[in-house]
Amino acid sequence: MKRRILLSIGSLLVLCASIQAQSVIVTPKKTVYKRPRPVSQYKKSLNITYPTIKAATPELSRKIESAISYETILNLDVREELNEVQWLEEADYTVDYNQRGILVITLSMNGSAAYPDGSSQTVVIDIKNGNRITAAAFDNASGLVELVRKKQRVEIKAAIEEIKKDPDMGGSDPSDLFSEKSFSMNDVDHFALNANGITFIYDYEFPHVIEALEPEGRYAFTWKEIANFIKPSGPLARFVSK
Repeated sequence: MKRRILLSIGSLLVLCASIQAQSVIVTPKKTVYKRPRPVSQYKKSLNITYPTIKAATPELSRKIESAISYETILNLDVREELNEVQWLEEADYTVDYNQRGILVITLSMNGSAAYPDGSSQTVVIDIKNGNRITAAAFDNASGLVELVRKKQRVEIKAAIEEIKKDPDMGGSDPSDLFSEKSFSMNDVDHFALNANGITFIYDYEFPHVIEALEPEGRYAFTWKEIANFIKPSGPLARFVSK
């Protein structure tokens, strides 16, 4: 009887370890920084919510935290923000996916200078080793780029027609806004994923005054649609392997 109980406990521990290996624990840590010499009453402080990670080991936890830090991903320099730049008001994150050994997290920050603005970036992490998953996880990258461009061309065509209806555009040709906008090899690094598939992300970087006219820049594919472009030996193979 005692032996059976010990075996049951052992099996439970193995199961828990297996479940743990498929995800990490992400806990928010909010920090309020006070600026010593604020340039205005609206710049007295800034709020940053850090994602703290509990993975299989302390070393792995630290590696993942570094890979998803605001400093690494959004080039945030807190010291500069406290003293010189004074643009940032808030930085935060959302966990978009945390299963099957993959963590997907979106980091964002908002602030103001002449006008309010913000930026965000989504990061995909292999929690087995703490590495960011990039374009190296895909095969036939040039073919993948063309696949995404097909969807982008449809989006741009629809956006041009919609922008033409905007009275504020006057007689300008909205096609000019997209003359140099095309999904490229460098953009393959920017994607999100979940159980259903992958979404590639493109930033058109419209000027602030017409930012509201900017297309969404999100191109979604199911795992079945994208399967031929997933490297069989890569970290995303688990989603398409039979």
